[in-house]
Amino acid sequence: MNALIDAQEYPDPVDDDVYSQRFGGFLSWENNAFRKLLNHPRIMPFLAEIVGPKFRLDHVYGILMIEGNPGGRLHGGGTPYDPAQYYVFRNDRMYNGLTVASWALTDMLPGHGGFCCIPGSHKSNYRCPDDFRPVEENKICMAPVHQKAGDVVIFTEALTHGTLPWTASHERRSILFKYSPGHSSWGQGRYDDELRNLMADEDQKLMLEPPYVANRKQVV
Repeated sequence: MNALIDAQEYPDPVDDDVYSQRFGGFLSWENNAFRKLLNHPRIMPFLAEIVGPKFRLDHVYGILMIEGNPGGRLHGGGTPYDPAQYYVFRNDRMYNGLTVASWALTDMLPGHGGFCCIPGSHKSNYRCPDDFRPVEENKICMAPVHQKAGDVVIFTEALTHGTLPWTASHERRSILFKYSPGHSSWGQGRYDDELRNLMADEDQKLMLEPPYVANRKQVV
């Protein structure tokens, strides 16, 4: 996967534009390595429990960071209530909106920076104070989430989370697959037939369908 990214020759991210750290399009690349992550067997049971068995792919992108790139402010948290990004516990089970499977293609170890969160914040009923949101100024309340290359972290977007400045000498590379319940969509985009025809099985194709409720099939 790293070789496939290398072949794209992406420019280095710039410090004043967090979106310069993002890239996409990898689901349509000729090599199917990234498409295999869409419904990887190690994550499917967890997604079914967290999002429900009829979940769909909402959107995807990759993150590249080089040494010295700044972090991003804390966001998410589900307060005030967001009908697309939520955590609710009711009738002996949890329900979640937009949920992320973040795959690490390079190590993100102690002292490197990268993904961080406020543990347990997805259960909060109080808005995160604005003074807490700049990650450089308030590291005491946050926990960095460490990953080795090949690890995946799954989290609800109702969790207050952000990005610590990247301090490692190697590049951060993460691939984020974001899933929604089958009736919901956070992103505006829709997947076309050309991409759907690249999918390896019917479950993958079903996950690319637009949101709806009636007669929607389970993907797991």
